[in-house]
Amino acid sequence: MRELRDVKAAAKPDETLLVVDAMTGQEAANLTRAFNDDVGITGAILTKLDGDTRGGAALSVQSVSGKPIKFVGTGEKVERLEPFFPERMASRILGMGDVLTLVDKAEEAMDAKEAEALTKRMVDNTFDFEDFLKQSKMISTMGSFGGLMKMLPGVGSISGQQMAAAEQKLKLATCLINSMTPTERKQPDLLASGGAATSRLTRIARGSGRTVADAKTLVSDFQRMRTMMAKMSKKMLAEQAGGGGGPGGLGGPGAGAPALNRAQRRKASKKKAQSAPKRGFGK
Repeated sequence: MRELRDVKAAAKPDETLLVVDAMTGQEAANLTRAFNDDVGITGAILTKLDGDTRGGAALSVQSVSGKPIKFVGTGEKVERLEPFFPERMASRILGMGDVLTLVDKAEEAMDAKEAEALTKRMVDNTFDFEDFLKQSKMISTMGSFGGLMKMLPGVGSISGQQMAAAEQKLKLATCLINSMTPTERKQPDLLASGGAATSRLTRIARGSGRTVADAKTLVSDFQRMRTMMAKMSKKMLAEQAGGGGGPGGLGGPGAGAPALNRAQRRKASKKKAQSAPKRGFGK
């Protein structure tokens, strides 16, 4: 502690942030109290929030020090260091998920034009395996599968074993799709029906080191998912058009509704952020 005090006295930093492991639970309170009393801190960084913890240590840190939490860590890389939002942490602690952070991550990973093109393919029921691979890669850039799932409301009751099984199923699907030809990825119906479907599935299974049953399950699950996404997308577009997007559906005056709504949301979020007080727990 004496060395830290000497370094602080010599460097005169603008900020002295304590890095707290969220996995330590209430022990974080003792750690924070010790450093704040001996060295003096201006805030904290809460790490390992991509793990199983809900982040209750955030309450302990602010309670014993009176200093705000300014950043949270959700991974090992620098880009996983994110600003701290008290309301979102409170929602996470209560098991209500963190949908706003999930939306932010999705908007960073996909631009508006790409999202609009994907929405059109969903509505037209032309979503294919290539689109599925792009979505899988986008999800991987947003963080761990388990961490993203925990941002959804009601997912807190899912066990780690179930989460691991879902992640393994996604890896299996990716492996099978990588064994398909470009034509098969673009035309999933070739694998669902027709005389050549069985031989195609057999070749895909052999090339991926999986069974024919795995390949058949993937195709049937994909067809069911594609139909469901088409229905949901059409319903969402109809609601957006009714809220001011204009009639005409895709290609008509209301075709830009999804992108317009996204732009409006971003503008509103920026305006709210500018008028909001300084971020940090307790501020």
